[in-house]
Amino acid sequence: MQSNSFKDLKVWQKSLVLVVEVYKLTEKFPRSEVFGLTSQMRRAAVAVPSNIAEGQKRGHCKEFLQFLYIAYGSGAELETQIEICKKLPNLKILNYNNLELILQEIMKMLNSLISTLKKRL
Repeated sequence: MQSNSFKDLKVWQKSLVLVVEVYKLTEKFPRSEVFGLTSQMRRAAVAVPSNIAEGQKRGHCKEFLQFLYIAYGSGAELETQIEICKKLPNLKILNYNNLELILQEIMKMLNSLISTLKKRL
């Protein structure tokens, strides 16, 4: 692996921005969503950088790849939850554009990193 630390990975850095954006957005959700979409979206967002970090620290390319797939899955989970929010009457009024752009970029970065690591195996 090229990086000495997960903190050097651009995808990890960008995923921290994603987490902050999810927290900012979900603060605007109604209180009735605290144990619903708010909790689910925050967990999915936090799982992205967490899995990138854990996988990189495992020290083996195959394990890193497995954790990148998990991070990618968490991104897809968050993408689905955003789509759900956009269909709910009390949540569709919020602006999801910035969050969707950040998530889209992270998904592309993960996909690229996954492809690169698969070639090494």
